[in-house]
Amino acid sequence: MLEETNLGARIEKEKWDELSKPLKLRLGVLQQKMRTMKIPMLIVFEGWGASGKGSMISRLIANLDPRGFSVYSIDAPTADEKRYPWMRRFWQKLPAYGDIAIFDRSWYRSVTLAHDEEDLSHKELDRRFEEIADFEQQVTDDGYLLLKFFLHISQKEQKKRFKALESHKETRWRVTKADWKHNAQYDKQLTYFEEMLYRSDHCNTPWTVVEATDKRYATLKVFTTVIQAIEQRLAQMEQEKPQASPMIRTSADIVSNPTPRLCDIRLDCRIESEEEYRKELKASQKRLAELHNRLYQRKIPVILAYEGWDAAGKGGNIKRISRALDPRGYEVVPICAPTPAEKNRQYLWRFWNQLPRDGHIAIFDRTWYGRVMVEKLEGFCTVEEWSRAYDEINRFERSLADWGAVIMKFWMQIDKEEQLRRFTERQNTPEKQYKITDEDWRNREKWEAYEQAVDEMLLRTNTSYAPWIVVESNDKWYARIKAMRTMIDALENRLNSL
Repeated sequence: MLEETNLGARIEKEKWDELSKPLKLRLGVLQQKMRTMKIPMLIVFEGWGASGKGSMISRLIANLDPRGFSVYSIDAPTADEKRYPWMRRFWQKLPAYGDIAIFDRSWYRSVTLAHDEEDLSHKELDRRFEEIADFEQQVTDDGYLLLKFFLHISQKEQKKRFKALESHKETRWRVTKADWKHNAQYDKQLTYFEEMLYRSDHCNTPWTVVEATDKRYATLKVFTTVIQAIEQRLAQMEQEKPQASPMIRTSADIVSNPTPRLCDIRLDCRIESEEEYRKELKASQKRLAELHNRLYQRKIPVILAYEGWDAAGKGGNIKRISRALDPRGYEVVPICAPTPAEKNRQYLWRFWNQLPRDGHIAIFDRTWYGRVMVEKLEGFCTVEEWSRAYDEINRFERSLADWGAVIMKFWMQIDKEEQLRRFTERQNTPEKQYKITDEDWRNREKWEAYEQAVDEMLLRTNTSYAPWIVVESNDKWYARIKAMRTMIDALENRLNSL
């Protein structure tokens, strides 16, 4: 792709002066239309050192309303960023609907410059390309317009620019030893860039190679490409017609294990005496405390996800687990209705922001599965959105497992009669009345619909790397001990495998 590029492409100043003014005006107009239509955009600039990425971004944003864009310069990850999944810092920078995020280098740094910095294995490189593809697929499915530019110059031109920068005291700092090393190893770096372009040039997220020897020509190509992409998206939205209900998306490379239907699960499991419960609880909490210390030392992250019927005992279960843990090493994350900022981005954005550091534990009281339960049933998302969410969630969880996280997902199961008994008790007990709401009663009226949605969820997202554990919860003592034993077994297995 790069070897076929005409690096001698140029445009004369007179021609540029003629074309540039209407293009600049058009960019500003289109930005306001995008904001009105709430179309978010990501613009990625990759390329050689000294190819003009920074100056190109400066020329581009000079025509935009500064209230509607952010520019990010991506360097090697910091020590703190290295303690999280590597894609997290890019998810955090996702712009709100209608805004623009511009990247001077991006997630692609991790598959180009990182070759030398980290000595990447083939397996790790494949994993990163896969996660990049997942990220770009998810944001473009959500309506983000993603443009990717690679600014290309020759080895000779790069050397000339490095020397020009070094000749001035004000710009000398911009040229590093690594830059000169990359210039000396131009052919090697070219191989990395060619692989990047080849493996990530998809129909919905294509690369635009920009011949950057002549800055006027490069600017014209970037401006024209941005304008055409925005105009095409606006035209598509104006002509968009209602579509038939989409099929649920599945991926051949992700296998979900069989799960029983909720109606087939026996709920007569019990712990008969309080003495037995207290004994088991004490022993389990002691063991969890020991394991938590070892997890911290080995920097293994843990993610516990709790879902279940209202009044099924999620809070009590979480409370018994958290009492065994060092408070400096875990966090309970309660998930409620999304805030305005969260509604204004791809739905997984808020969960990427809540992930634990390595060696820490995050306990989610309700989770990303709201997309295929309450949001699906209450009409808070479109059919197309929840139809692709099973696959998006499986890929999200796979990226966390590949990072090294132990993931356990608990579904707290009670029957309808037990829920009614607990609702009534809460309503009649003053100190528990805050736990019961009108929404709880409304959800109960939709029991059958929710049960069907949960069965679908379990069927499609019970993977080996992020399994569902159905916890029989009619007896709270039994439910607490089962969850803790399951957690202990999973953590021991991980530690013993190291």
